[in-house]
Formats: sequence, C-alpha cells, structure tokens
Amino acid sequence: MAGRIDKPGRLLHRDHEWALLNDFLADPATELRLAIVSGRRRNGKSFLLEALADAVGGLYLTAVQEEGRVPALHRFTETIAAHAGVRPGAMRLDDWRDVLTAALEVVNRAPGAPLIVIDELPYLLQHSPEISGFLQLLYDQSQSGKAPGGRIVLCGSAMSVMTELLSGTKPLRGRAVLDLRLPAFDYRTARTHWGITDPAVALQVDSVLGGAPGYRPLAAGRAPQTEEEFAPWVERTLLDPGRALYSRVEAEFLLREDPRITHRTLYYDVLSAVARGASTPAKVGSMLERSRSAMVAPLEVLESTGYIRKEQDMLKARHPTISVADPVIRFNQLITLPMVDMVERRRGAQVWQSSRPTYHSKILGPHFEETAREWARSFAIDETGLSLGAVGTAEIADPTARTNHEVDLLAMAPGERPQNPRAAIALIGEAKATVQRRGLKDLERLEHIRTLLTDQGHRPDHATLALFSLHGFHPDLIDAAGHRRDVLLVDVGALYGAGPIHGLT
Repeated sequence: MAGRIDKPGRLLHRDHEWALLNDFLADPATELRLAIVSGRRRNGKSFLLEALADAVGGLYLTAVQEEGRVPALHRFTETIAAHAGVRPGAMRLDDWRDVLTAALEVVNRAPGAPLIVIDELPYLLQHSPEISGFLQLLYDQSQSGKAPGGRIVLCGSAMSVMTELLSGTKPLRGRAVLDLRLPAFDYRTARTHWGITDPAVALQVDSVLGGAPGYRPLAAGRAPQTEEEFAPWVERTLLDPGRALYSRVEAEFLLREDPRITHRTLYYDVLSAVARGASTPAKVGSMLERSRSAMVAPLEVLESTGYIRKEQDMLKARHPTISVADPVIRFNQLITLPMVDMVERRRGAQVWQSSRPTYHSKILGPHFEETAREWARSFAIDETGLSLGAVGTAEIADPTARTNHEVDLLAMAPGERPQNPRAAIALIGEAKATVQRRGLKDLERLEHIRTLLTDQGHRPDHATLALFSLHGFHPDLIDAAGHRRDVLLVDVGALYGAGPIHGLT
C-alpha cells in the first residue's frame, strides 16, 4: 500500500491519530480493510480525513443530513466519476452495492493510495441501512479475491450509531482494524490553536468552549488576550442569538446528533441538574422529582455521547460521581437557559454580569479542577519526575470532625488498582480557582488528609502533597515548598508549561 505520508502543516497536533491512519494505509495486505473514525461534532474529524485523502490522492465522499436516498446515490456517483476522470453523467449507479464496488474499482485504478473516506455515514444509514450489509459483503468477498481490495474509512459524529457498527451481531463486527475516537484538543493545544498568550485567559476560554477546534472559525472577532477582553468576547459569542456560537443553538445541535435523544426536554433537565451539582442518579432524580430508576437510561445515553462523565471514587467501590463533560452544554444549562428571555432580547452583557458568581463556582472552578487532573495524567510525569498511576477524585471520611473531605486529585502509585483497600497513594492534591492565594493552611489540610488515609489502612507515606492555584501562593508557602521533598505547587502558568513548578526539592 502507500508509504509513510508526512502530516500536512495545516494539521495542528494529531500526531498519534495521523500515525494510526498512516499504519492503516501502509498495511501491505491487498484485501479490503475497514477503519472507523468517530467523535463529537467540531472535533476536526472531517478536517483530518480530508487532509489524509488529499495527501494520498484518495476519494472523499460525504453525506448530507437532509438528503434523500436517490439524490445521495446520484451525488456519490458523480463524485466517483469525477475521481475517475469520467465526464459528468457518463456513469449511472442505482444501488449502494454498485456505488461501493465502483468506488473501490476507481481508487484501485487511480494513482495514489486506494483510499475511500465516507464521512457522516449515520446520515446515509437513516435512509439506506443496507449499506452496512453491502460493506460486509464486499469485505468478505475481498478476503477471497472476489471483490476489490483497498481501504475504507467510515466516519460520523453520532456516537451511538458509530459504536453500534461494530457491536453484537451487526454486519461489520470483527471487520474493522481501526476504531479511532477523535478527542477534542487538550487544554495546552487549544491555547495554541486559539493563539492566546495569557494562560489564565486560555483557561477561561477552555472552560466555556473546551478543546473542539471547530469553534475557532465560528467565534466572533479575535480571541480574548486579557481578562478585560474575556467578558465582551463571551457576550458576543455564546450569549448573542445572532452568532453561530450562540450556546442555546449549539447545545441543541449537539443533542440532535444522537438519534436516541428524542425527548430533548428530559435530557435538558437532566443536564441542568448535573450541571447544578447533582452527582448521582438518585440526586438527579430528586432534583427533577423523578425516581432514580427513571434517570438511569438518560444518563447512560448522555455518557455514551460524551456529554457527561461518570468517574469512580479512587478509594470507594460503587461510589461514582457524575459531571457535565461538555463545556458548551454546561455553559448553556447554567448561564443561558436560566435567563434565556433576557439573552434573546439582546441583553447578554447584563446576563453575564449577573451570572458571574455561577460562572466562577459552577464552571471555572470545576474546570480548573479537571484541568489539574489532566495535567497529572498527561504532563506531570515528564515535568516533575513523579511516578503516577491512575488519577481521579476521592472522598475521605473524617470521623473525629464528623465530616468528609473531598479530594480534587488523588493519584495511585503505578500499578495500583483503584478501590484497593491497601493501595499505595502517590499524590494528594487540591485545586482552587478562588481569588485568594493558597497558603500554609491549605498544606496543613492535605497533611491532615494524608494522616486520615494512613489511619484508614491506605499507604500514603510517600505521597506528594500538591496544591493547584489559579491566583498563586503566599510567599511562606513557596518558602516551605522550597525546603520539602513532598510538596508541589502548580499555578496556572505551570499548568500550561509556561511557568516554574515549586517544590519537590
């Protein structure tokens, strides 16, 4: 097949994904091979696959949401004919088996790699579910030399549809060699993508839009570069009904991607409850005056689409917490929807001003905590030399004080399994986005938690105590960290790799 293809300069990051697709094309087998690429809308799937098809001279086909079966057949046929160098109208194909077979024959005769990309496949399956069966037939026939070989990439944003392609007794089960889920950019790559110099401003943009690269071309004007520019930028993007990134429209657009979400009012209510702090199915049900069992199915759908996340307590079995994973949806449920009448009367500035406390407590604070956990997973090992295993959160009982301590970041030692009652703990951390600088009292709290963990049978003896602060640290805490091997201080600059990390001396 094709040799190694250099990643185009217009693709930011995506080195791992490009390497996987390169390996897919470079497989020397002559038989047909299939790959699945899925991911949330606006994560850059089409941008990546178009770049791949352009780089190797492949055939790129994309479905259209509102297009019927016959127009889709005709349009695909014309695209295949153009790729073959045949005049328009010279090729007539009336069913999907003929279309797929002709596409494979054309790419096998054309120069370059015999690659076909079918983007937005779920739109085709709505009116032509037989496509999966025809792909299975071509795949099986190709293995015995009765059909053309080549490479086919199937892509889509409807996560439930793309996941089911390879599940159970579905036709394509066991036939795809690559199942790639394209994530959003991590927070550091997103800062580069937006071109934001100040890490604190980059974090705020990330807290409301996340790392989906497709949002940048839709945002109004240049990205904010200072704290003073952030509020007007939010008002003219997420809080302006006339803009492409108006959060209410975008959230509805995202929820429509999954065909299982038919009663959107229920899903909006569930998302709002989770965004306001309902962290279990029982709490969601209580907030919505419904039973816990009635919440299980909607929460499973939202988790499978990536709009909420469910995380197990690192120390307690069967103690999951639920949170909203998608920043745009979280912003919509907490800021836009509660004051939607004012927003749609073009009073975005007034709405934002009155919503600032909610933004800081329910959006920026939790996002800063999650960013600290992402730093621990992705960057801490290289930048501190720490050896960390699984990373998550935990709740620690304090019997003497008759309270529980929520630990924002708890990392196991490498190789340790979460919920192991005798687990070795490598890091205990707290992340605060409040305006106060962190001081010695915060360090004393972590020392107390470390003692509680020891009393409860865990092994935190060599655990590092980490404090993450959006607004820095008091000098006495920095001085203390400079004399200890078990303290780590990480401000927002250090989170972004743009400032010093204090401690571990």
